[in-house]
Amino acid sequence: MNTPTLKTERLILRKFTEQDMEALFLILKDEEVNKFLPWYPMENIEETRKFYEKRYAAKYAQPQSYAYAICLKEDNFPIGYIKVDMEEHHDFGYGLRREFWHRGIVTEAGKIVVEQVKKDGVPYITATHDKNNPRSGNVMKKVGMKYCYSFEEQWKPKNFPVIFRMYQLNFDGNTNFVYLKYWNESDNHFIEEL
Repeated sequence: MNTPTLKTERLILRKFTEQDMEALFLILKDEEVNKFLPWYPMENIEETRKFYEKRYAAKYAQPQSYAYAICLKEDNFPIGYIKVDMEEHHDFGYGLRREFWHRGIVTEAGKIVVEQVKKDGVPYITATHDKNNPRSGNVMKKVGMKYCYSFEEQWKPKNFPVIFRMYQLNFDGNTNFVYLKYWNESDNHFIEEL
């Protein structure tokens, strides 16, 4: 049950391991890749290892986790990551090395992860993207998520205000349920005509 390996036509989605630090560093050091993410680009392997311990090893210790390295089948080398958190928000997130952009890789990975969490009984997933990063929103739409609302947040650790768009996909048949925590926490929230 814990982080089942998933395969698509082109990809293997598997756990990150200690042997993947170089690969993870290549993903996390790129400023363009990490521009819209809630951390600064990694400076070295040591920082990357700490990130791995906190964001991956800790999750793999939980009974249910979906935190994957996105690997091409031909070499099983991580070129990105995709995850669904098991906290209340069930946040769906992803990142991919720049040289692999515009090939539908994250969408392909996203569809199989969404299928898996649905099969495993997760009731819904949410995802947010900076409104200045509409390509991320396109991935959310392609995996079946629907735009719900926008909200402003003082973004940590980068500490400037960001308008986020919140998307959601419900699996339990409750089509009217919207996760409102971000809406309720933000004084500036609204619904955009997208």
